[in-house]
Order: sequence, then C-alpha cells, then structure tokens
Amino acid sequence: MAETDKKDIDAHTGVETTGHEWDGIKELNNPLPRWWLWVFYASIVWSVIYMIFMPAIPALPGMQGYTPGLRDHTERENVHNALAELQTAREPQFERLQQAAAEGGIEAIEADPELLRFALAAGDSAFGDNCATCHGEGGQGAIGYPNLNDDIWLWGGTFDEIRHTLEVGIRSDHPEARYSQMPAYGADGLLERQEINAVADHVMTLAGLIEPTEAGETTGAEIFEFQCAACHGVDATGDRMVGAPNLVDNYWLYGSEREQIVNSIWRGPFGVMPNWGERLNDPTITALAAYVYLLGGGEPDEFAEAALLDRDPGGEAGQ
Repeated sequence: MAETDKKDIDAHTGVETTGHEWDGIKELNNPLPRWWLWVFYASIVWSVIYMIFMPAIPALPGMQGYTPGLRDHTERENVHNALAELQTAREPQFERLQQAAAEGGIEAIEADPELLRFALAAGDSAFGDNCATCHGEGGQGAIGYPNLNDDIWLWGGTFDEIRHTLEVGIRSDHPEARYSQMPAYGADGLLERQEINAVADHVMTLAGLIEPTEAGETTGAEIFEFQCAACHGVDATGDRMVGAPNLVDNYWLYGSEREQIVNSIWRGPFGVMPNWGERLNDPTITALAAYVYLLGGGEPDEFAEAALLDRDPGGEAGQ
C-alpha cells in the first residue's frame, strides 16, 4: 500500500482524522449523529412534498409567475378574502357612523359610546396606514407637516371642514382642492436679499420673537403692507378663507428661527396633501375625520363661524 493511502489515526482517541490540522489540532472524522441524519433526510423529503403541493418555484424559463402547486394556495387571495370579510362585518357600523355624521355631526358620534369607539378604532387604523408617515404616529407633525393635536387650523378645524380637507386634499389635483400659494419672493427675483431680511425682521417683531430693528420698521413694514397684508392681513393674523397662516400666534409650520423664516419668504412653501377621496371610501374618511378632530384640536362649529365673522363681517357668514 502506498504511503499516501495510509489512514491517519489520532493517537489519543484512536479515531481516524480528516487530514485537516490547525496549529497542531487535528479534526476527527466522527460520523454525524444518526438522529441528525434522519432529521436532515426528512427535511429533504418534506421540501419535495411542499414543492409539489404549494407555490414554490418562481420564474422558471418559459414560465410566468411561479408554480402554483396542486393546492393552488395563494396568501394574496387569503388576505383579500379576510379583508372582504372584515369589511362586511364592519359595514353596519360604518352605515351607523355615516348616518350619525350626516344627521348630527361629531356631536352625534360622541353621544354614542359604542359608535365613538368604533370611529376612533377605524380612524386610528386609517391614520396609521395613510397619514402617520407625514404627520407622525400621534399626529404631532414636524417641520413642514402640520401638528394635528393643537388648535391651529389653516383651513378650518370643524369636523365638516376636516372631512372636506381630507376629501379634496391640499394643492392636490382635485378640482376643489384647498389651494393657496405664497410667492417665492427670492427664488423668483421679486425681492432682493436685504429686502427679504427686512420683512423677516418685521414679521418676527410682530410675533414678539425679536426686538424691533430699523430695517424691519421701515423697509420691512412697507414691503409687508404691499406684498403680504393682502393675504396675511394688516395685523398679520392670517385668513383661513385663503389658507394664509397667522404670523403672530407663534405657531410656525416651517420653523420660527430667523433662517427658517427667511428661507420661507425666499422659496415660498408649497406643501401638498393627497385628496384621500380618491383612495378611501366615504365611511373611512368620516372615521378618519372623527379621529383627527378628537385628537385634541378640533374646533366647534360656533368657533369657526365666529372666526369667519371676524374676518368677513359683511360676507355670507355675517348674514
């Protein structure tokens, strides 16, 4: 027998080695445990059976999709059926919600504890799926995304106004979308940098953020009167009828630091919210509106009417 054909036997255990050695340590050629082998073989058999009966092999040459298996099982269809069953089970509650909202608004929903719990649960689910990405999980908002927990509402905070905003969106492609546009005074060359700085000084003085400056009291005040007051009002308290924010309440959607205010004047913020009426059905929007309203910042109808009277005493709200 050739010298290379001799088996290497470990002197300490008497077990044949694999021939592998690391730093003087040899690997013994012990057989695998029999129970482990049987489990391994059973796994192979099970995988073959699974491949035959269940969807398993995707995109084979000349084949589209995947092998459906003898059971023709599909989790997509199962989820679809489960959602359809859930929707059918919730249909009576959604009908009650729609009826209550149409007849008595948010007050009717709040007056029915069972219906209120359902509206909050359904609204919370819709909010988490569609709104939390921008507004935050608890509706707290962020720079550029409104806080839904406070009582500051650019387009009105009554239950009906919130529901309408959800339906048509803000600067969306819906023909009735809430729409306003602040000019990009710097980016479009409407104002010089020093003029924008002066307006920022004036606005920050009105809001009590800084002491008055000479540029703000002169150039800034003059520019504000001719360029900004038409929308934000002479007193800078805003106008929700045109979506112009209040500049003196110290709630700043795009930040209250001087650099942030200057940047807002320079570029003209242009946030967009989808019109959810194309994506969600009416009952879901009603539940979502109730949830947002009840987060803590919704306005009663009489508050909104008073705000309109203050802004437009001779208009329809005052008649």
